[in-house]
Amino acid sequence: MNRIVRHFLAFILTAVCLGGLLVVLRAGAKDRHQVLCKEVDVTVADSLERRFVSEQDVKDYLKEYGNYTGQRIDSVDLKRIENLLEGRSAIRGCEAYVTGDGVLHIRVSQREPIVRFQTANNGYYADSQGFIFPLQKNDAARVPVIDGAVPLTVARGFKGTPEQETERRWLAEAIRLVGFMEQDRTWRHFFSQVTVLPGGDLVLIPNTGRERFLFGPARDIEAKFGRIRTYYEAVVPAGEPDRYGSVNVKYDKQIICKK
Repeated sequence: MNRIVRHFLAFILTAVCLGGLLVVLRAGAKDRHQVLCKEVDVTVADSLERRFVSEQDVKDYLKEYGNYTGQRIDSVDLKRIENLLEGRSAIRGCEAYVTGDGVLHIRVSQREPIVRFQTANNGYYADSQGFIFPLQKNDAARVPVIDGAVPLTVARGFKGTPEQETERRWLAEAIRLVGFMEQDRTWRHFFSQVTVLPGGDLVLIPNTGRERFLFGPARDIEAKFGRIRTYYEAVVPAGEPDRYGSVNVKYDKQIICKK
């Protein structure tokens, strides 16, 4: 068989294969065009102990999209669904896709609150990135609570980050304080409440005992907790139990105790 004939046969074989592939692709496209969306499958894909978003919540949120069951799967606007769900405060991310069996798959991840803020007329969470979102109806996170004169301008139902740079800086410092306590084995469950005084100083309130620790601003965190540790290791054993009600650790190298 000469060279020209071999090339010709190879060309014919390639053309036949491409033609077959085109037929398959067109058939697949036609089948996809005819497949209707019959149901939705929701997965909450994270390992958080608390569920702030349930499968039913996601299905309820999808009502805002409108009717998708009974529609062709290639007509379902997946990007719009993702944007709609990611607009919900407790949802951090969303992936939506359809499969050839007519199922709309929704995979969402939750925001993880690290601190709760409570003021006289509002309450809200913040995550480790400083994103603020409302309290959730399904459950309450077991995280430290910061109350009192919280210097954040947050309307009820707000989600996002503070607009003012001063507020963003204060929030970042508060999150660092909470993060320090969470990462330290000693303090993780020792303090669960922090009160902001009108002048801006923080007061740490332990779960047991009558002491109130005047902490000052959320700076020099490690050094101040070192002074709190010294108070419990050196001052408390030397006196009567619950002798002091106020312990000031805001000043460098000083522990000022008052009854």
